[in-house]
Amino acid sequence: MRTTPALLAALLLTAPAAGQADLLARARAALKPIPARPPALAGNPASAARVELGRMLFFDRRLSASQLISCNGCHDLGLGGADLQETSVGHGWQRGPRNAPTVLNAVFNVAQFWDGRAADLAAQAKGPLQASVEMSNSPERIVETLRSIPGYAPLFRAAFPGVADPITFDAVARALELFEATLLTPGAPVDRFLAGDRAALGPTERAGLSVFLDKGCVSCHDGVNVGGGGYFPFGVVEAPPDAIRPPGDTGRFQVTHSTDDRYVFRAPSLRNVALTGPYFHSGRVRSLEEAVRIMGSSQLGVALGPEEVTQVTAFLGALTGRQPRIEYPILPAGSGATPPPQLEVPPARPAP
Repeated sequence: MRTTPALLAALLLTAPAAGQADLLARARAALKPIPARPPALAGNPASAARVELGRMLFFDRRLSASQLISCNGCHDLGLGGADLQETSVGHGWQRGPRNAPTVLNAVFNVAQFWDGRAADLAAQAKGPLQASVEMSNSPERIVETLRSIPGYAPLFRAAFPGVADPITFDAVARALELFEATLLTPGAPVDRFLAGDRAALGPTERAGLSVFLDKGCVSCHDGVNVGGGGYFPFGVVEAPPDAIRPPGDTGRFQVTHSTDDRYVFRAPSLRNVALTGPYFHSGRVRSLEEAVRIMGSSQLGVALGPEEVTQVTAFLGALTGRQPRIEYPILPAGSGATPPPQLEVPPARPAP
C-alpha cells in the first residue's frame, strides 16, 4: 500500500467530520483487536516442533559470528521486543543505522524493517544474521555451526520431517519466522474496549482515542497493529529537525530508488509503544509525549495542546497488551567441531 501526500492530506481533512459519532463505533471502524492466535503463514505450516526450534534459535548467540549476539539481544522479549537503544550495538561494537523495531506483533506488518525491504519475517530473519553491523555471519558458517551441535540434528528433523538434509539457512529462517509469529500481545485495554467493554478505558484514555481519531492519526495508524500497514512520508506537512530525521537516511528511497519515496518509511505499529522507546527510525526521541507532539506538527500540521498530548499518550499506553511469557531455553551443547567465536577487540577508551 502506497499513500501519497495528497491522498493523506485528503484523509486528514475528512477525519474531524466524524464529530459526535459514537466513540466505540468509530474506533471499531478503524482499529481491530489483536487475535489470540497467530495467522497461518504462506509456505510455512506451523507445528509445535518447528515453533520450538525457532524459540531455541531466537535465543542462541551462536548464530552470530562473535557468538555474543542473539535475536533476543536486539529484540528483548523482556523489554517489549526492543532494546531501549537509540540504535542497536552489533558485531565489533558497531552501531546499526536505525532503531530496532519491536518483534511483538510484527507478523501483522505489511512488510518488515523501517523501509519494508523484507516481505515477511523469514526474509527479515536472514538480514540481521548476515549484516556486518549486526550478527555478521554467513549462511554457510551458520549451517556449519548448527551441524556441529549434536543436539540440533533431531530438532531440525522433527521440525522438517521427511527432508533428507533439514539443517539449512532457509530452515533457520522459517523456524524463526514461525516462533516470532507467536509473539502476540492480545488483551490490551483498547482491545477490551473494542470488544464492547466501555469501562476498559478511563476518561483520559477515551479522550485520547477521540483525539487520535479526530486529528487523523488513524490515517496512518490503523488496523490490527495500529500501524505497520503502509508507507508514509515522515514530514507530510513539516520536516522534522535533522536530528530526528537525519538527512542521509532517505528511507524507502534506498529500496525503490523512486524520488516519491524519499523520506518515506513504513508506519510503525503503535502496539506496546509505551514500552518500546526511544522513538522514530533514528531513535532520537525518548519521551513518548515528545513523539506525540512531533507527529502532530510533522504529520498533521497541528500544534497539539498539553492536555491533548497527555490524552493521546494515555490512549497509547492502553495499547499495551499481555506480554508473551517465553521460557528461556536450555540450548544443546556444542562439540569440538563447533566453530570458535570471531571476536572483535572493543574500541579503546580515551584516556581520562
